[in-house]
Amino acid sequence: MKLLIVEDEIGIASFLKQGLEEEGYDVMVANNGEAGLKIASSQNPDLILLDWMLPKLSGLEVCTSFRKTNTSTPIIFLTAKDTVQETIEGLKAGANDYIKKPFSFDELLERIKIHFRNSDVEDIVSLGRIKIIRSKYQVLVDEKEVNLTQREYELILYLIKNKGKVCTRNQIIEDVWDIHFEYDTGVIDVFMNAIRKKLNLTKEDECIKTIRGVGYIAND
Repeated sequence: MKLLIVEDEIGIASFLKQGLEEEGYDVMVANNGEAGLKIASSQNPDLILLDWMLPKLSGLEVCTSFRKTNTSTPIIFLTAKDTVQETIEGLKAGANDYIKKPFSFDELLERIKIHFRNSDVEDIVSLGRIKIIRSKYQVLVDEKEVNLTQREYELILYLIKNKGKVCTRNQIIEDVWDIHFEYDTGVIDVFMNAIRKKLNLTKEDECIKTIRGVGYIAND
């Protein structure tokens, strides 16, 4: 699962990032509201942890703007504001939950898990003989587990989530590798070759097609 932390206090952001990564989450961080909104809109996180008081755009502004195009991704406000009116403002803007600073990391972790259980985030995604259980970071082929590296896992999950769409090499480099400058996209082909071997994808049941000179497409 991919989380976005939008928090301008570097110490808090670093603490949360480390703790959540240790729990197996893929974590992105933005230190101001403008950057947070941009990442939220382009990277499709599965959940957003959003501070209220942020430079450039407030958390309330980020939440309101994001909800114009995305109504399903869970948003949890992290804030020292705790009046009833402020809580109502946050919920009206589209937040799903509200946790007051300082907070227990264990409590935050449980709230995140609850929102994943209650949200429409798919825990199991599949493609042909391949099944991914996201909450367990498991990749199965014909119900047998296959061990992939973190990057291989992220790449196959990205293609499955974008099933039916052509994913260009440049898109993959930006969205999976998080690289936003000129880079040798040939590295993607190396990873794809490794994935195909590990998943034992034969020509007969090939569900990930190479679009020569462009990228890849996943189809059942």
